[in-house]
Amino acid sequence: MELKNVKIIMDSLTISRTLKRISHEILERNKNTHDLAIIGIRNKGAYLACRLASYIEQIEKSKLPVGILDITLYRDDLTAIARQPIMRKTEINFSINDKKIVVVDDVLFTGRTIRCAMDALVDFGRPRNIQLAILIDRGHRELPIRADYVGKNVPTSLKEIIEVKLTEVDSMDQVIVGENKGDE
Repeated sequence: MELKNVKIIMDSLTISRTLKRISHEILERNKNTHDLAIIGIRNKGAYLACRLASYIEQIEKSKLPVGILDITLYRDDLTAIARQPIMRKTEINFSINDKKIVVVDDVLFTGRTIRCAMDALVDFGRPRNIQLAILIDRGHRELPIRADYVGKNVPTSLKEIIEVKLTEVDSMDQVIVGENKGDE
C-alpha cells in the first residue's frame, strides 16, 4: 500500500528499546516466569512475541514457551476480507491451562483482532489470565479492550494508517504513519 505524508514514528533502536522495556514490565507484573507463556498473533505479533521472549530469557535466564496464533477463522469479517482467506498454522505446542498468557500484536486499533485471539485461545484451554502486549496503540476502539503493555500510544485519525515493518518480513525495523494515497 502506498502512503502519502509518511512520518517515521519508531526506528530500529526505538523498537528494540521499547520491546526491552515491555519485557521488564511483564516480569515486574508477573513476579516469575514458571507459569508464564507468550503467544503472538500471526503475522507480525508472532515475531514480536519471539523478540519479547528472547529479551525475557536474557534477563531471567529462563526460557518461556512461545506460541503463534492464527485468528483467521475467528474473524467477524471473514467473508469481507477474501473469498478464500489464507489460513496459516497455529503453533501452540504447550498447555495453556492455568498459565498466564501474554498475547502480543503489533497494532491495537478497533480491538476486534484481540477479541478473535481470545476466542481462539479458549479453544486451546483455560488460561489463568490473558494479558495483552502491543507495540502501537492507535485508539479508535470498537470493543472494550485495552492493552496491559503498550510500546507507544499514537493518536491517529481514521484516515491515517500505521505500518509496522519488521526485519523478519520487511528487511528493516520501522513504524510509520501516513495516509492512503488512494484517498485523494
